[in-house]
Amino acid sequence: MIVFLLLEFADTRELQLLHFWLFLGIYLAALLGSGLITAVACDHCLHTPMYFFLLNLSLLDLGTISTTVPKSMANSLWNTRAISHPGCAAQVFLLVFLMSAELYLLIVMAYDRYVAICKPLHYGTLLGSRACVHMAAAAWSSGFLHAALHTANTFSLPLCKGNAVDQFFCEIPQILKLSCSDAYLREVGVLVFSACLAFGCFVFIVLSYVQIFRAVIPSEQGWHKAFSTCLPHLAVVSLFVSTGMIAYLKPPSISSPTLDLVVAVLYSVVPPAMNPLIYSMRNREIKDALRKIITGCFQKQ
Repeated sequence: MIVFLLLEFADTRELQLLHFWLFLGIYLAALLGSGLITAVACDHCLHTPMYFFLLNLSLLDLGTISTTVPKSMANSLWNTRAISHPGCAAQVFLLVFLMSAELYLLIVMAYDRYVAICKPLHYGTLLGSRACVHMAAAAWSSGFLHAALHTANTFSLPLCKGNAVDQFFCEIPQILKLSCSDAYLREVGVLVFSACLAFGCFVFIVLSYVQIFRAVIPSEQGWHKAFSTCLPHLAVVSLFVSTGMIAYLKPPSISSPTLDLVVAVLYSVVPPAMNPLIYSMRNREIKDALRKIITGCFQKQ
């Protein structure tokens, strides 16, 4: 069975352990943040489309960071680099699945904010319970199909340039470098198409916000509402899309192990860890619900 070798963060035992503890802190913070956001979104007082989509986003973030970070931590702790072929394929599939589904969900959330601010009288009609479930299911299903296509394309290629993946997790561009066949251009084409699709999604989100801000220009209170509800979402989208496109579309001439590593951390670790913080900082209802949960826990003790 083929065994891939992942990139080490450091070549000394002390730095490997430092990487383990650093990633452990980030992972625990992400687990805590996503867990609290999930608990808040499940609060019966907050059963609205926005919090339903936020619950889905938290689950996707939790899955994304759990796909890459624990394996990297285990490798540093046990001083190994190995990952099995099925494990590598699973990482590729899950990462593409979760990140694609998250992008589509961010589009749905932009539409939710657009309807809430620009067409408040039609909000209940356009975003009823059934419509929200269908849109969330479409995001998850599209991500699944997207991941199946990329994983099948990538792992159908013959590999003859070793088994060392120059990344701390299995990433499609790094696996393509191991291919010895021109067939890898097929997957490159699919990646470029996917990147164009992601950019189109980003443009759709930006246009949604243009419409939102145009609608609230006459009202100072409307500006405040728009910024408080849309700024967290815009920050999440910008961080997610920009780092992902840099990782997959940067020219080979500027590629280096250090740059690849930094960019990979920025798009696979930072957004899932930061999303709960970004949303909770700008949302008073989430703050109040979190305060209620924490107070209740201390009162029980």
